Amino acid sequence: MEKAYTPMMMQYLKLKESHQDAILMFRLGDFYEMFFNDAHVASKALDIVLTGRDAGTKERIPMCGVPHHSVESYIKRLIDLGYKVALAEQVEEATGKKLVNRDVVKVITPGTHMDDNTLGDTTIAAISNSEYYTVIAFLNPMTGDLYTQKTSISISHVLEACETMNVREVLLKNHEDEDLKKAFDNAGIFITYDKEDFRNEAFDYLVNHLPTPLEIKTTQRLITYLKSTQNHALLTLKPAQILTKTDVLYLDGNTIRHLELLKNERHQTTKGSLLSLINYTYTAMGHRFLKQQLLRPLKSIPLLEERFDMIEALNQEFLIKDSLVNHLKQMSDLEKITTKIVSFSVQPKDLFQLKKTLYEASFIPQILTQLNTQRSLECVSLWPNLSHVYEKLEAALLDPFPPNTNEGFIFKDDYHKDLKTYRFLLSRGDSYLTDLEESYQNKTGIKKLKIRKNSVFGYYIEVPKAQASPLEDDPHYTRKQTLANAERFITEDLKNEEKKLFEASDQMIRLEKELYQSFIKDLFQETKAINQMAHLISEIDFYQSLSQASITHQLSRPQFHKKRSVLIRDSFHPVIKAMRPDILFVENDISFDESTDILLITGPNMSGKSTYMRQFALIVIMAQMGSYVPAKEAKLPIFDQVFTRIGASDDLISGESTFMVEMLEAKRALDQATLNSLILFDEMGRGTSTYDGLSLAWAMLEYMHETIHAKTLFSTHYHELTQLSESLKQLKNIHVSAVKENETMRFLHQVKEGPSSDSFGIEVAALAGIEKSIIKRASTILKSFETEKKNKQISLFETDIVEPKKESQLEKRLKHLELDDLKPLDALMLLYEWKKDIWES
Repeated sequence: MEKAYTPMMMQYLKLKESHQDAILMFRLGDFYEMFFNDAHVASKALDIVLTGRDAGTKERIPMCGVPHHSVESYIKRLIDLGYKVALAEQVEEATGKKLVNRDVVKVITPGTHMDDNTLGDTTIAAISNSEYYTVIAFLNPMTGDLYTQKTSISISHVLEACETMNVREVLLKNHEDEDLKKAFDNAGIFITYDKEDFRNEAFDYLVNHLPTPLEIKTTQRLITYLKSTQNHALLTLKPAQILTKTDVLYLDGNTIRHLELLKNERHQTTKGSLLSLINYTYTAMGHRFLKQQLLRPLKSIPLLEERFDMIEALNQEFLIKDSLVNHLKQMSDLEKITTKIVSFSVQPKDLFQLKKTLYEASFIPQILTQLNTQRSLECVSLWPNLSHVYEKLEAALLDPFPPNTNEGFIFKDDYHKDLKTYRFLLSRGDSYLTDLEESYQNKTGIKKLKIRKNSVFGYYIEVPKAQASPLEDDPHYTRKQTLANAERFITEDLKNEEKKLFEASDQMIRLEKELYQSFIKDLFQETKAINQMAHLISEIDFYQSLSQASITHQLSRPQFHKKRSVLIRDSFHPVIKAMRPDILFVENDISFDESTDILLITGPNMSGKSTYMRQFALIVIMAQMGSYVPAKEAKLPIFDQVFTRIGASDDLISGESTFMVEMLEAKRALDQATLNSLILFDEMGRGTSTYDGLSLAWAMLEYMHETIHAKTLFSTHYHELTQLSESLKQLKNIHVSAVKENETMRFLHQVKEGPSSDSFGIEVAALAGIEKSIIKRASTILKSFETEKKNKQISLFETDIVEPKKESQLEKRLKHLELDDLKPLDALMLLYEWKKDIWES
């Protein structure tokens, strides 16, 4: 027999049936309630009390709830824990005892969640596989940016693409490979399973220019999913852009991590990243644009020169820049506001922010005209005129604004004639109540008598308990509530006035809600122009940020040419220099002439080889994003890709060792790099045995030299590799210098031509404080190995290794003899034993 639930609970269960994978928040009055298993999950996740509710059955059902005015904070906590949330709201006014209709108005997921603290740089992705490649569609729900990308079917490549685009949620089909699902799960990316075919013809214009049916279909799945979760008119989405390597300097996920462009790799925080160093933006829009340009630098020299001109002009015209900054500081996130407008979730405070931002933005064209650069004048010509929108907001909205639309007082009195009437009635009522209160005080002689109001009882008269007796004896006063220290009463006069006030208030609120909806629909028509202004503001904020970074960190304007040479003078690592102002950073030149493709770097650990490599890559990336660079002078070609293998790490999740990770990253570079790429290989081959690693590094250098010809920095401890400069004419030896003074090593951090004379590994261990006896023993063993190496006559130019005469046992014992620790008597005993052994043999 079916359980006989109440009509309200049946309404809940019907909605829950369509949203089994989400926690359903069901609006009841001032609370969002959750029932059954959702209540168990939410109460534990949110640390709120689990209670029960009568639902028509014998036993009470589990229930928990959160206040409607603070629901956003609870939603965020659930989303951060990886849950979906479905919001069920009242979709009609409550009238009498009839059950109010409710419906799910929004499904909030990790990929679609936005709050006032969100920067809006996360995306949601949909993935489809063909036999030969994978298609990924990306969508930023806040900005409406759509992208598609084709990549190999390799799980690591797919995951890397998603991590690069900051994906928080991915749409997969149920039949997708289990390893792919596991990879996303391990990466902390929320998985949603969708159906096979999605299409909404109304949005074909966003995707019909894509080159393949699979790209079109995948992007349509993503658009339709967003529409189904938000349950409202879609954002003003932008036509899908195709992510390719042709238009930008391509940076893969490894490069982004190794160079710490977005996060400090050790602590996984933005502090210590390149982004944090150059981020002086004042708007969320500018921050997003800066990050986007950092991850997708340009290859167009004319566009880059326009950016350099803007930075130079802002550096020179500091008063103009100060004026620009003063206006940017006052601006809100226009892209987020337009998102709320098209989703009809915009609140009065958002409209107030829009009005203020439009006012501040009205001064920008005049400022840009004064800069008088090509790009600043282009921005002026593209600047949309939104003065009519500002004037409409100014004429309509009250200041200060209410927290939401539920209590009215959004619009000015004269915005609508009926509104003015209701406001007059309410103001007259307030005056009447003040007079009535004074009249009651005079009649009763109770000066502490007050007329008050709350949401439960409405209007009432309150007097101190000790002075209540005159009202108790008066038939005009009816007791309403007794408190510990006061008594509350009501009169017919007060009841009648309350009715008038409530009717006027209800009519005012109902009218303002209607006016508000109409107002938002009108604003909807302006969102395209508002988003255009938002993009221009983000670009201007980007320029002033890079200008401030160039001044703060003493960066200089780079130069591009069409040659294959590199000349960088007095370069430095900008993040290290900024984070360690107490240390004098040694600046170095970086030079590749036309006939040099590979710089082979030797030198001790801690001397600065990795830093030298990283700062070169950062200079290239910063230059091609349009930033000034950390060097006195930089003359560069345009690079198409940057590949890095820096640092050692196991990929424990996928079960890959340090050496396997190293080889996979090397393979990606060797397979994809071109003549115009930049490759950084740090200590390649160290994850295996000495001769294996040396052989691999040797072969890679030969391959890159003869086949790829990319500009390459290759650091190594294998001194045998320095011999390659004799046979590989486009390879040049350089080293980071260090000197040994009185058995103590001193790092000079200066890069010089030629190979290093030593690795100084034991000296570095001594600096680290390793036990002296271990250092001493290691030195002895090293000498033994070096002697053995010479005896074996190793020559990697030859295929054969010439083996010397086999050592005798006596020779081996002599080599391992610790003379410093040998006592005279022990020495005599050893001589006696050896002499005896020789005679006996």
